Amino acid sequence: MAIAVTVWTECGPDDAATAAAYPEGMPAAIAAGLASREGLDVRTAAMDEEDHGLGGTVLEETDVLFWWGHRRHAEVRDGTVERVRARVLEGMGLVLLHSSAESKVFRALLGTSGRISGWRHGDREVVWTVDVTHPVAAGVPQPMVIPEQEMYAEPFDVPAPDELVFLSTFEGGEVFRSGIAYRRGLGRIFYFSPGHEEYPVYRRPDVRTVLANAAFWAAGLETGAAAAPRAVPWTSERRERGWYER
Repeated sequence: MAIAVTVWTECGPDDAATAAAYPEGMPAAIAAGLASREGLDVRTAAMDEEDHGLGGTVLEETDVLFWWGHRRHAEVRDGTVERVRARVLEGMGLVLLHSSAESKVFRALLGTSGRISGWRHGDREVVWTVDVTHPVAAGVPQPMVIPEQEMYAEPFDVPAPDELVFLSTFEGGEVFRSGIAYRRGLGRIFYFSPGHEEYPVYRRPDVRTVLANAAFWAAGLETGAAAAPRAVPWTSERRERGWYER
């Protein structure tokens, strides 16, 4: 049976802020990357839909909820936040993207502000895999280099993660815990920071691999698309540079 994934965003398909990077709409781009992976059944929901797109039985029918928010956190109704929180505690997976670190949903589940200490647009981001054995890191290049992104900086006001998967570095010397995992109640939570709406990050095959892996992991599956990576010998070039490959 396929994993039921709902991609929720605060923006609609015609959101002007994302039009240059995502002519089809950023929600569609995220959903398309996930839907291309066997075993994931994907639909979208948006803030401006009735009940924020999460009314009726949508949450009850969702195995993994992806959440992308940025400027409109305060507009999300508290009742919706509580319903999402309750479903995570019951076992629904949750994958939070980019500025969703400061969303009401993330704060409700982690108990901290999710505050990021600094940001800057247009930086080159290098995403390092810290835990090569984690299922979300399966098949992800080491390092993953994103030419243009919004820099996020530590300190990052979140509890110590249960698992640290990715750590990013930026041109100005900043570092950021860009891939972190938690368990709350029966649910699994993964936060992944790359994905500012001005840059077509969600079109990248490596980022799409991360998101698909996160969907399988958050659903509680440790095999299939999110299987652990197979180690291969280091090449002399990468050994000299302090890198490895899988």
